[in-house]
Amino acid sequence: MKNLEKNMFFGSKIIPFKKFGQNFLIDGVVLKKIIAFCALSQRDVVLEIGPGMGALTKEIAPRAKKIIAVEKDRRIVPLLKENLSSLKNLKIIEEDILKIKAESLGLPKNYKIIANLPYNISLFVIRKFLEGKNPPRLMILMVQKEVAQKICSKKSSLPKLAIEFYAKPKILFYVKKDAFWPKPKVDGAVIEIKDIENKARQCDENLFFSVIKAGFLFPRKTILNNLSFGLKLERE
Repeated sequence: MKNLEKNMFFGSKIIPFKKFGQNFLIDGVVLKKIIAFCALSQRDVVLEIGPGMGALTKEIAPRAKKIIAVEKDRRIVPLLKENLSSLKNLKIIEEDILKIKAESLGLPKNYKIIANLPYNISLFVIRKFLEGKNPPRLMILMVQKEVAQKICSKKSSLPKLAIEFYAKPKILFYVKKDAFWPKPKVDGAVIEIKDIENKARQCDENLFFSVIKAGFLFPRKTILNNLSFGLKLERE
């Protein structure tokens, strides 16, 4: 199991793109650990983002009703289809997850997202689906260690508050950089995001985000100055 995805890439002579943030999980032990936290059943529809050569996909398939895998790298898609041709419950979509409309993916209610996310887009992906009209029931995501700590810290930050507006994030475990190929400069972390709900109907969502963005504008200024400047309001 270890180095499976790496061997697939060597066989295909494809070099991972740095611009896509491609660091593929090659440690089978970590892979099994991720799957254990997903609590999959034959009723689950799973959205996998950036499946690479399908190491995680192969583990999800026998445990879920359907997988929708979205892959941006057009070089990988034909190989992914070839390697996973035996999986009849898999749909592969060649698209940029940040550009595609979530509604076009055909996701039912209560779907799950499981992904080893490129570190450079992780927060954008999380926000995209939490803020959507049909948020997932659960997210199990591999992200950069520092990002996970910022999201789940007791100390307030803009990313933390933005995610906690919709859900409860939690760090499940850390992953050493040696578990990836190519090896990134930093360690990773697997996080769980659950108890997800769309709160747009419960308050003025735009006002909420305007206030917290203004509050974090200038770390060395007082909250009064930040809100006054950010919201263009008189101090009084």
